[in-house]
Amino acid sequence: MTQQTPDDHSPALVYANFVSDLALGLEASEVLDGWAEQAPRKMWLLGPGDVLLTPVPLSAAFQRYAAQSLDVHPEQLAVVVVPPCPGASMADAVRGAGLTDEVRKLVHERPGISLLPTALDSSCVGFAREVGVPVTPYGLNGPTPQALRIVSSLNTKSGFRDVASALGMRMPEGVVCHHRDLRALVERMVRKHGPVVLKPDRSAGGHGMTFLSASQPQLPDAGPGLDGMWVIEERLDVAHSVSIQLSTGPQGSTVAYSGEMRTREGSFIGYEAPLRGLAATAADELVRWGVKLGDHLAHHGYAGPFSLDAVITHDGTLFANESNVRRTATTTPHAMVTRLARTAGLVHPAWLLGRRRSAKTYTFAQAVRLLEHNELAWCRERRDGVVFYMDAPLDGHTWRYAVISGSAGRLAALEQRLAETMAFEA
Repeated sequence: MTQQTPDDHSPALVYANFVSDLALGLEASEVLDGWAEQAPRKMWLLGPGDVLLTPVPLSAAFQRYAAQSLDVHPEQLAVVVVPPCPGASMADAVRGAGLTDEVRKLVHERPGISLLPTALDSSCVGFAREVGVPVTPYGLNGPTPQALRIVSSLNTKSGFRDVASALGMRMPEGVVCHHRDLRALVERMVRKHGPVVLKPDRSAGGHGMTFLSASQPQLPDAGPGLDGMWVIEERLDVAHSVSIQLSTGPQGSTVAYSGEMRTREGSFIGYEAPLRGLAATAADELVRWGVKLGDHLAHHGYAGPFSLDAVITHDGTLFANESNVRRTATTTPHAMVTRLARTAGLVHPAWLLGRRRSAKTYTFAQAVRLLEHNELAWCRERRDGVVFYMDAPLDGHTWRYAVISGSAGRLAALEQRLAETMAFEA
């Protein structure tokens, strides 16, 4: 089996289904719609003949910027905006907006096209059948029910803990319970371990994560998507949060990249790759665990990308945290970095992702001009620079960016110059 990459010639129907019950219950529509605001980054996956289905519109300035950076003519691409429908999957939102026939027409005009989803859920598989396209990389038969079940299970904290334990991964001590039983089990865990971490069983991006101790006993409310199962874990003395991204299928599991996550109170705010320093000392064990997990997924019929998140304590011990069996916050930016670096002859790029607030408000065009004027914009001749991999932020301030270089040491200097140029808040 050959995994599809952004540079394959076969056209792709890039399906940005951030609204998916894999990550959180569809009833938590406000949270899911917030995540869906990141859909413009899928623009970096597109090549000639590709179609993007996105729950949010992309500005003309951002579309031109991404297309020019990738040496693709904008008229070779098709972007279909699917207005979100609260509490509904993206497939139902397409139907509700009356866009199904438009998608079928685009598919008919592109022989060989296949659907490339952000999350492999049952609704996207049904939609692919409805418009007459295979799901990458499964072919016409599509994923099996067993594959869909293992994807759903391993996108929960409890499902991952069961599999990780069976595969011999080291994990924080923890228990699984319903929200109604949280108080009693939290009190027991705090008495035994001191500080603990509470995680909704099905969540992503740190949503709902709560840190508790004897001096901070306030339990989280049972809001939308948070009234079901939870995991309570001992709070480790964390020095580094790391992840590894792999791809798996019938021919085995391969590593795509690994790096260190930037987090704030458990929420993802950035990434740095490759692993360096103390974080790099755990790389071999992280790879072994990732391959084991990938082989387990493949055994159950799954084929495609997935990630394994872990933490390293101050004494250098690696602990597994969770798996994400879908395209993650770093998958598409990594594809972008790989494409841009290849055009510059940069074989092993160092890169980072950041999210910072600017003190001033900029349009997308203004921000790009600032990069260009200060010689910070990605330059293939110089083989380094900054890329805004997302469109202009809705609040005008919170920018998501990538920094790329041939040297890991140069990333920090470029990011510092970017912070000064954009007047980022401390």
